[in-house]
This record gives sequence, structure tokens and C-alpha cells, in this order.
Amino acid sequence: VAAMLRGLRRRWDGYKYRFVPWVALNLRRKRRTLRYVPESSQDKIISDEDVFETLLKIFKALFINDFSRQAQILALLPEIKSKYLELLTVEQKRSKVNSCNHQSQHVFSPEEVLFNTLGFSITRDRSSLLSAGTGVFVTKGFVPKGMVVAMYPGTVYRKHEPIFFQSLGNPFIFRCIDGVLIDGNDKGLSRSVYRSCSRRDQLGPFHMSDESWLTAALQNPLAVGQYVNNCSHEKAANVCYQEFDVPGYFPVELKQYLPNIVYSHEIESHPRCVVLVTLRDIKQGEELFSNYYTVVS
Repeated sequence: VAAMLRGLRRRWDGYKYRFVPWVALNLRRKRRTLRYVPESSQDKIISDEDVFETLLKIFKALFINDFSRQAQILALLPEIKSKYLELLTVEQKRSKVNSCNHQSQHVFSPEEVLFNTLGFSITRDRSSLLSAGTGVFVTKGFVPKGMVVAMYPGTVYRKHEPIFFQSLGNPFIFRCIDGVLIDGNDKGLSRSVYRSCSRRDQLGPFHMSDESWLTAALQNPLAVGQYVNNCSHEKAANVCYQEFDVPGYFPVELKQYLPNIVYSHEIESHPRCVVLVTLRDIKQGEELFSNYYTVVS
């Protein structure tokens, strides 16, 4: 009986943030966990330009680190091949100076690329909250205030698109201010839907999204934002969600690192991403905590 009750409690803890009556009753009691947004246009901790530049920086570094596997893409984009060859040469020279190793290009893990590029690395691990399960920690380095520290991966659903069956028992549904939903579940039906949509939108060798967040071997080390836990009275929020529409001029060769895909490709629009931005400086060993509630007034 005790085990059954614990199981029911875990299911309720995962579902209650989508149960409107419970949310309404708990808004007053949990005011510390609220994120107030006067207008959607003002819901920006940092500018879209800063988000764009950060993603561009880390994605370029990942692309160069994995340069040997990009031959098909570069063959179709000769105009950018020379640019990446120049960047690769600079990176190799820097690596040789730092390591005194004159061998071929050293391939780093995605986590190492993140640390070498942005000065920190993050990972999923058991949360410091007893009942929270998995959490996200800064494992190395230092994250300054106002930095993109993670991304919320998943399938993007516009209003009225079918998500009923995917949402059953699913604690990873993120609701944007305009009603767009992102399903960040990496298991079950949600996993299958994401993979189907991702492969549907592939253009030859060009991947329009990243499937690796569904596995333990992440290609984009930022794509763990769905596991960031809600803040509490003991653990104040140190990151905040920020919506970002990927512009049309985003480099096509770097879209392979975007951990989001639209459910329906019939309506042309800029792909929606959600990033997590730091609200203060975060040191090595700290767990990330966000605000699950957003009140638009």
C-alpha cells in the first residue's frame, strides 16, 4: 500500500502543474515561485540578439569540433567551406599551443566544447531536492548572470494541434506565453513523435533539428533544460525561461544542433526555442532552479 501511495504521489507531483484548479489554489501560497510578466514583449532577461549570438557561438564550435563528419554538408555549401576551414585552422593552432601536441585535430566531447567555448559545463544528475528525481547541475566552470545556460528541447505544438495523448502522464509540457506548447518528454509517444517530425523535415544531408537529446549521448550539451526543477522556499530560482524564435537567416548547417522541431510543417513560421537564462552568477556544483509558474498581467 505504501509503495502504491508513493507511486500516486510521484504521478501527482508531475501532473499538478498542469491541473488548473490546483494552480489557482496554490498561486497565493507559492508567490515566491511566480514569474510575473507585464507584457509578452517584455519577457526578456537578455536580448534576442544575445541569445542568437550565444547559440551561434556554441553551435559553430560544435560544428568545427565535428568537422570530419560534415563532408556532405560542406560539399553542398562551397561558399562557407572556406570560412570553416579558416576557423578550423585557427582552432588547431590554438590547440597545439595549449597542448604542445602536433598531431591531427583533437576531437573533444560536447561537454568539453561547451566549457572551452562558454566557460562552463552542465549535466543531468540526481537532484538535491529529495522528491525531485533528476536535476541539472553546473559541473565545471562559472556561469555569469545573463548567460544562456540551457535549452528546453522537444516538439513544438501550435494552438489546436493534437497533443492530448502525448500529454497524458507527461510532466514535461512547457507552455509558452502565446499558448505554443513544447513537449520535452524523451520517452514513449513523445519520443516517437519528435523523431518522426525530425526525419520528415530532413533535407538531404541537412538535419533541421537534433535528435540526440533523446539519448544519453548529447550532441548539443545545452539540451537538458526540461530536467531543471522548480524553485522552492529553500531553493530560490537562479534561471528563468526565455522564448526565442529562430530567425530565417540562422545558418542551415547549424540547425542540426537545434533541439526543437515543429509538429506541423504546413504553416511557415520561425521555429520556437526556449532557453534558460541565469538570474545571477552560478558557481560550479550548484543546481539550476527555475520558475514553473508564469503570470501574464
